[in-house]
Amino acid sequence: MLRRRRVIINTDAKNEADDQFAIVHGLLSPTFDMRGLIPAHFGTRRTQRSMEESREEIGLLLDLLGMTGSVTVANGAATALPDERTPVDSPGARLIIEESKLASQDDRLYVAFLGPLTDMASALLLDPELAGRPVTVIWIGGSGYRGYDEGSDVEFNLSNDVHAANVVFDSGITVWQVPRDVYTKVSVSYAELEEKIGDAGPLGRYLIEQLREWNATYHPAPIESRSLGDSPAIALMLWPPSGNLRLTPAPRFSADGAYLPGSGHPIRVCEEVDVRFLLEDMFAKIRAFGREHR
Repeated sequence: MLRRRRVIINTDAKNEADDQFAIVHGLLSPTFDMRGLIPAHFGTRRTQRSMEESREEIGLLLDLLGMTGSVTVANGAATALPDERTPVDSPGARLIIEESKLASQDDRLYVAFLGPLTDMASALLLDPELAGRPVTVIWIGGSGYRGYDEGSDVEFNLSNDVHAANVVFDSGITVWQVPRDVYTKVSVSYAELEEKIGDAGPLGRYLIEQLREWNATYHPAPIESRSLGDSPAIALMLWPPSGNLRLTPAPRFSADGAYLPGSGHPIRVCEEVDVRFLLEDMFAKIRAFGREHR
């Protein structure tokens, strides 16, 4: 009998063009017991209804996959936390709490955050006992700890809720962080996408076209590639050894995204991910889906 890992994906799905690939990869992975998808906000820089747009994008992907109505979708918070003491209650935060109560040491709950940590922080503030339960939080966010990325502008996912990141990193819950200098290395080109999933039916075509459209709309320079920066979260849940995880004391974050001394609770920082495994597994599953649904 196939053993399955209990998973929730929290996603700012309409923010860019990479969440879509991660969501599809997760939903097509047979070892995932998908307990829910939580649409997340992504600030107000482009829209005043970012969480709602994430919800709509999740709905579109579920329709392309023929999964409408078969996967729980629970709305996350529409805004960031106002401070580090006040949760923004939502069905998504409540879903995390309820699923955490069902977790055990032999059956952990994995919650992947592809955007801000608002809903995880809100869940912890609503139910402080959650921090002691067997839950692993995987976060795509924060700048690199060393190298070219250190000291650059505030990383996007962090910028959308610094308060939430501090709540989660201070809590003592198990955290695996994938910082910007790692997640930006998961790049794919248009040519590779066409070769790998160009004939994978409406799903493959949508994934490619929405990526091209995002680049054309928001990228100022000519480009024929994009980083699928959210996908390491899926790889780490599929096969944790696919990431090189370094144990380190939890930091805090300043308003401009810098690392500060924090609680000291141990977290794991991903310093490298097996990109070959990640991309080839995803492409294979999308191709197989396309063959089965011609």
